[in-house]
Amino acid sequence: MANDTQLTAEEVATFQARVLAWFDQHGRKDLPWQQDITPYRVWVSEIMLQQTQVATVIPYFERFMSTFPDVGTLAAAEEDQVLYLWTGLGYYARARNLHKTAKQVITEYNGEFPDELQALEALAGIGRSTAGAILSIAHGKRAAILDGNVKRVLARCFAIEGWPGTTATSKALWAVAEQLTPHERIGAYTQVMMDLGAALCVSREPSCSRCPLEDRCQAKREQRIAEFPGKKPKKEMPVRATCIVLVCNHDGEYLLTRRPTTGLWGGLWTFPEVEAAQLDEELIDRGWQPMPSSFAPFRNTFTHFHLDITPVQATSNEAVVNEPNRSQWVHPNQLPEIGLTTPTNHLLKLLAKCDDNAVIDDNMNNGNGNVQISMDLT
Repeated sequence: MANDTQLTAEEVATFQARVLAWFDQHGRKDLPWQQDITPYRVWVSEIMLQQTQVATVIPYFERFMSTFPDVGTLAAAEEDQVLYLWTGLGYYARARNLHKTAKQVITEYNGEFPDELQALEALAGIGRSTAGAILSIAHGKRAAILDGNVKRVLARCFAIEGWPGTTATSKALWAVAEQLTPHERIGAYTQVMMDLGAALCVSREPSCSRCPLEDRCQAKREQRIAEFPGKKPKKEMPVRATCIVLVCNHDGEYLLTRRPTTGLWGGLWTFPEVEAAQLDEELIDRGWQPMPSSFAPFRNTFTHFHLDITPVQATSNEAVVNEPNRSQWVHPNQLPEIGLTTPTNHLLKLLAKCDDNAVIDDNMNNGNGNVQISMDLT
């Protein structure tokens, strides 16, 4: 298409008819958020599904709905409870924005989600595509979506060149998405576009022979499927390093501290973090006694950088904290309902498996002393 985004009426009609026919026969219709459809349930599911696969989201969604069945209960919740239920999903800014938006909906819209695109986009964490999904699925209004799955389908079908993160390519994709969005069966169309990208038109080894658009797909016809969508220009990821201190008291409890509400791991609880150059001084100042560590260093990969983490184990004679809102002692087998960073959650689970005097198995180690945890946890 060379990013010529004007489609003919025949192209639009054929595309819509084929994908909707496929949806009727093969589309997903029994996902938890497809039952008892409300703007609230659609919104929560769409936020959870960002950068996360359906199979992973389902149990989180069900637990979230059990605890927060409506926007009012979510708005009234403590942030710690929201982050606790989100622990393990990553991209924690999503959870903080959910909480913030719930409060906005209660205070600014009397507990009812707005049904206009511009108003939805003004809410925290809701972009154009998420707003489109809420409008089309929950309200039955004509609104286009363009999540990662849909971008892949459209980029391949119409051979739209370039990385979708660029302004020009994004504009071309949105133009096509808007033209293809039907006036009828809008909810089904929105769902099938996501289904096609998730089930057939996947990043690697797509199932072209099962796709209703196979004979219409320009990338397939030109044997260039792997070229679409265009790749993000490679940029060497910087590497940062830090130490986390697993401080244990005589009751077998470990010290956790709360991160600032903004920035990396905002509002989550983690083991105390210390720069390597300041480790010895910090241990002395805090009265922590170092002990041999049973954990190998590991790497946490974020969107924009790698963080190499060295776990350090220490003991402390302390049993109380002066600022309970910023630090607390927890037992690995009796964790409170708080939001934990992924490395902290993983290490606490390992500690919970061990007897008080046992040596911790280094089962985080992949054999070369470097463990990969690939997730954006901001």
